[in-house]
Amino acid sequence: AVVSTQSKQWYQRRVSSGINAEYTSEISSVIIMKTWGAGAMEYSVILVITTLSLISSKPQTSNSIDFSEERDNEDTRYQAVIQELCKNRPPNEYFRLSTESNCRDVVRCVANDFVGGHSLAAVRCPTGLLFDLDGQVCDWANKVENCDKLTKPRIARPNFKTDEPVCQVGKLQCGDGECIDQILFCDKNIDCQDGSDEVACGVDEDPNAAPKCDLSQCVLPECFCSPDGTQVPGDLEITQVPQMITLTFNGAVNVDNIGIYQEVFKEERLNPNGCQAKGTFFVSHKYTNYSAVQELHRKGHEIGVFSITNKDSPRYWSQGSYDDWLGEMAGARLITERFANITDSTIIGVRAPYLRVGGNTQFEMMSDQFFVYDSSIAAPLGRVPIWPYSLVFRMPHKCHGNAGSCPSRPHAIWEMPINELDRRDDPTFDERLSGCHLVSSCSNIYDKEQFARMIRHNFNRHYSSNRAPLSLSFDSAWLQVNKGFTKALVDWMVET
Repeated sequence: AVVSTQSKQWYQRRVSSGINAEYTSEISSVIIMKTWGAGAMEYSVILVITTLSLISSKPQTSNSIDFSEERDNEDTRYQAVIQELCKNRPPNEYFRLSTESNCRDVVRCVANDFVGGHSLAAVRCPTGLLFDLDGQVCDWANKVENCDKLTKPRIARPNFKTDEPVCQVGKLQCGDGECIDQILFCDKNIDCQDGSDEVACGVDEDPNAAPKCDLSQCVLPECFCSPDGTQVPGDLEITQVPQMITLTFNGAVNVDNIGIYQEVFKEERLNPNGCQAKGTFFVSHKYTNYSAVQELHRKGHEIGVFSITNKDSPRYWSQGSYDDWLGEMAGARLITERFANITDSTIIGVRAPYLRVGGNTQFEMMSDQFFVYDSSIAAPLGRVPIWPYSLVFRMPHKCHGNAGSCPSRPHAIWEMPINELDRRDDPTFDERLSGCHLVSSCSNIYDKEQFARMIRHNFNRHYSSNRAPLSLSFDSAWLQVNKGFTKALVDWMVET
């Protein structure tokens, strides 16, 4: 928001000098967010959120209440500044009030249902961490490069909804009032002068998005969809549907983990139909022993690609160009086929590092390079899990945990969604927790008994509902570090 210099100085002076006398602070919550990378755990956010409530514009020296006109004027100015700061600002966006104070303090706008308008909720990062405006998290000081900025860039949005038509048929209005062809929106090229044509491009915003599921046009085996993603394919009776379980592993295959894979997939370990249990390995190039990959393929396991570089920058993947995705994934397939001597064209699956989907760009590349499926999109934890679906039609669930970069356009690609796991230790008693997409990202699982209970509970949750495939995705280092977890997994496979 644009605020006058005088108002900024006045507001900053009030906050910096009078906060102890003018405000009461109530600690409302402590949030500890822990995320798992491909090989190591990253602690990203420890926030203490404090809600600031205006008590008075001047320190009170007695028990009397100041009803003076001067006080009313100052309160009015204070509220005007807040409303100006919060105008058209997303409710979950944090910003700074000053660049002169430490880089730990930020605020966000909170709707004030009692008196109307907005108030400000303040956040201070713990000592040693600074607030990253771009990532909207507290991060290590050496990683934050925007302490000189007050806010994220304010982006103009297009005018898709107007009381009356303002553009010709086939055109839509930019944020500045200009009308351009609808097809030009969300094409990765800026056509509006204010750039608003490349802003509203989410799954449910893109004006050129894939259509919603049409069962008359989407027929197995070429296509499958359902309105909410929970429908059983082929309208089969639930008792006739086998419960499928996918065991997938991400990253390099080498001496550090090949012993784990041999233990999990012993030849005498059979499915109820008499077939041997197999896994899928999304292989990254770095540190991979391709002789081991060749042996896994020889034994009937599926090989997919996880990139060449496995770069640890999430933005590299969610904002990557077509050539980035082409080099990383198609290049990884060429390398694997060459050095693991896989010549049967069976490398058809992709998983993005950090599950950072690359939007339409990634799926355009996959379609061009004849990849068949992706397994990077997480489906939020729900009462009924999601079945795999075709991206010819719109994805049936919200874009969850993928940096908002899910594909919005139609693509001839299948999606094997990762249904989040219920990680509660005692589901019958514990309060509801957010789900975890990879088994190795369930940060509250500390011992093998907890691990065994969790996979049993999630198997039963799928089996007793619509029997959508249960995805158990691992970073092999997690099984290696947590002693006894491999045996717990094997014991569960035997009993199941």
